[in-house]
Amino acid sequence: AVEISRDRDELLISLNRPEKHNAYNEQMRDELSAALQLAIEDQSIRKVVLRGAGASFSAGGDLTEFGSVDDAGVAHIARTTRSPGLLLSRISDRVTVEVQGACVGAGIELPAFCPHIHAQEDAYFKLPEVALGLVPGAGGTVSITRRIGRQATAKLALSGITIDAQHALAIGLIDKVG
Repeated sequence: AVEISRDRDELLISLNRPEKHNAYNEQMRDELSAALQLAIEDQSIRKVVLRGAGASFSAGGDLTEFGSVDDAGVAHIARTTRSPGLLLSRISDRVTVEVQGACVGAGIELPAFCPHIHAQEDAYFKLPEVALGLVPGAGGTVSITRRIGRQATAKLALSGITIDAQHALAIGLIDKVG
């Protein structure tokens, strides 16, 4: 679900479920956590590039896994002990995220922890969780709020609107288009 490669002091991490628009599932979370942990532990890695294979960076949570855990406590422990958002925040100064296509839910919540988000023109952003009866769970209540403030985050989350790359750039959700 996640591929990594290294070239000298640069680590490339690629979300690799292009046939599912890199839908964020348990396997991807665990493999992404492991890749980010490598970047934390190996100080010779000076730059990390995070990207998604295929047409989308990430279409967000894999809906086929929603409700599949019987024990909410176990699920909570798994999410908090293997949290890519927390790991990204620890090394954010070394991370550039390159996004395209769908950047939905976790697909923008995780990149928002990083100070360098470069989007292709076709990128679009959405927080659909509230419409599903959920709260953004990959860290977006923290990461996106830090980037664009409480009101703009609330508007994205509560309205479920989709914004394009130019709008995201204008409000500070991303840093570069093109």
